[in-house]
Amino acid sequence: MNRLPWWLGALLALALIAIGGWLTLRPMASLAALLLLIVVGLLVAGVAELLAPAAERAEEDPRRRRFRLLRGAAYILGAIAVVAFTGLGVRVVIIAVGVSLIVGGILDLLEARASRGVERWNAALGGVASVAFGALALLWPDVSVILIGVFFGIRLILLGGRLLGRSVARARGRDDEGRDTPRTSGRRAWLRLAGNALAVLLAVALVATSFVIRRGAPEPDEFYAAPADVPAEPGRLLKAEPYTREIPEGASAWRILYTTTRDEGQPAVASGLVVVPTDQAGDRIPVIAWAHGTTGAVPGCAPTVTEPFESGAFFNIDAVMENGWAFVATDYVGLGTEGPHPYLIGQGEGRSVLDAIRAARELDDVELGEQTVVWGHSQGGHAALWTGMLAPTYAPELAIEGVAALAPASNLPALIDNLGNVTAGELFAAFVIDSYAAIYDDVSYEEYVRPGAQPIVEEMAGRCLADRRTLISVGTIFALDRTIWNGDPNRGALAQRLEENTPAGPIEAPLLIGQGADDQLVVLPAQEAFVEERCAAGQQVDFRVYEGRDHVPLVEPDSPAIPELVEWTQARLQGEPVENTCG
Repeated sequence: MNRLPWWLGALLALALIAIGGWLTLRPMASLAALLLLIVVGLLVAGVAELLAPAAERAEEDPRRRRFRLLRGAAYILGAIAVVAFTGLGVRVVIIAVGVSLIVGGILDLLEARASRGVERWNAALGGVASVAFGALALLWPDVSVILIGVFFGIRLILLGGRLLGRSVARARGRDDEGRDTPRTSGRRAWLRLAGNALAVLLAVALVATSFVIRRGAPEPDEFYAAPADVPAEPGRLLKAEPYTREIPEGASAWRILYTTTRDEGQPAVASGLVVVPTDQAGDRIPVIAWAHGTTGAVPGCAPTVTEPFESGAFFNIDAVMENGWAFVATDYVGLGTEGPHPYLIGQGEGRSVLDAIRAARELDDVELGEQTVVWGHSQGGHAALWTGMLAPTYAPELAIEGVAALAPASNLPALIDNLGNVTAGELFAAFVIDSYAAIYDDVSYEEYVRPGAQPIVEEMAGRCLADRRTLISVGTIFALDRTIWNGDPNRGALAQRLEENTPAGPIEAPLLIGQGADDQLVVLPAQEAFVEERCAAGQQVDFRVYEGRDHVPLVEPDSPAIPELVEWTQARLQGEPVENTCG
């Protein structure tokens, strides 16, 4: 056989177009289907490249034929790699397709040296685009899970279209050998050139965007590194230095590094922030211990690294200073310091709060009073509740006058169930599974996250909410067509650990729980169920619901919850009677 039959070429072309179209339109429908179609697509593309030279005119440059043969071999080797390492799941797809795109692009660039005119530019531009897309596939694993099928699918469609055009031309007998006429061939070459030019522009834009986004990633400086000699005793101040970022006029601030403990009494180091009214720095003033909301789950996500107040949803530092109170805010373990971060893990969060208060009392230039009121929102509300539970036994010397938890993540099983209904709720789910898998030996990614979503979840969990790369995570979330979970997450070891970290123990200090009626993340029915359980257990609770308030708007400066929180705190510091809404 001296050439590929036109009908066989047409069938190969239609197969490439069909596979490419499916991958482009449904890249996340099924990991098994993605693996299968990537393998079939690589094999068909390889066969098409290997057999295509036999249908070309005899005088074609042998070097160009050699490059086509090499490309075909690269595609077939990529298919073999996917089959051989299927156990590695979607990661091997990313690597195999990314490498095949890069190798194919390099071969295109080499082929450009053996070509002339428009074909040289076609090969060069196509090679640049292919290398760029392959590099992006390897650089952004979570995006690649979505786009690898799209990128490879488009390449298959283009290859299939070229092969189909050649086959149709031969079937119509445009000349004796089935070759295009010079006019038709030239027109198709220019169309390919336009397509390749657009592909290069898209690749350059994506590469430039990736560099801009990566440059914005927050990173802790040397202050957050633990010294060589760290005391075993929790609550000891290790470092302190003046802090000026976003500190209001009339206030002085220090960031601190201190000792604390994780679960099971394991020593750890955490960072935090202390702010006091400058004119009262020498007085023994009451303390507001703030537990911030979700900022992320890895080093670099600490409010003192990113934005000291807004990143943790604290918008009312002026109100604290105006009342003459000191502000002590933990970053928790693992957000400025070495991880893992105990995200929604009560012991680690609560101890970070209590030990921050202890360490702040060791500052040379600050005199803090004995009275302390704990505030927290969202994740910080969960931490505040645990702080109240732990204080009598873990830090009995601290005078906790009250605990105020605003939209607290109190009912963890209900929170996990609701995340699928929340816009970008997968971000919070990623923080949960990543933290729990890192801290608990009986919780694993493999059991709870479906294989195709594992790279996505791992990348999401490694980014802070203040990190511009989180935009990539949000875009990836919207591209998902299924949940990240492998079945129901509220089962087995994870369900047990969530129950363990639900703040269901007694709190001796007066307790205020505030909840937005329109909260989409921590929903009102779940909060009401938690409060009812605490009331039934004998806990006194002042439970307040704020109409028209969603999750973050509950703690914004114009929220009615803020003046009520300040008034409630003043009453606690003055020893006034406590309101109990349990009935």
